[in-house]
Amino acid sequence: MSIIFSTMSRLFFALMLIVSIYMLFRGHNEPGGGFVGGLIAALGFALLALAENVATARRALVVHPVALMGAGLLLAFVSGLPGLLSDRSFLTHWWAEIGSLHLGTATTFDIGVYFVVIGGVLCLIFRLYEEVDQ
Repeated sequence: MSIIFSTMSRLFFALMLIVSIYMLFRGHNEPGGGFVGGLIAALGFALLALAENVATARRALVVHPVALMGAGLLLAFVSGLPGLLSDRSFLTHWWAEIGSLHLGTATTFDIGVYFVVIGGVLCLIFRLYEEVDQ
């Protein structure tokens, strides 16, 4: 691999993770959200795996992609429980406003979707890259 590609991929990896977090939290009131943010983050890890190798990308991810998907599904499910308890409607979200920041269970749901998308896309990408390397 090219030293320029390898060096720039690390810079773009960090930049893509920052943009994905921004898109995640921007997404409720404007375009973005957990799905788009998760795709951008997964693309950052895919770029790192392409520039270096899958082992480097897995070390950067820290947790296994399947565990990330499971945590995301659990988080998305748990975000629907408060509505079920309050007015007997699953996924009716609760909201709190802290200054100009709107937080609620919908944000928790978006974070769950973010984790599921990252885990699912990276399961596929890592598997494909590993097969190409063999």
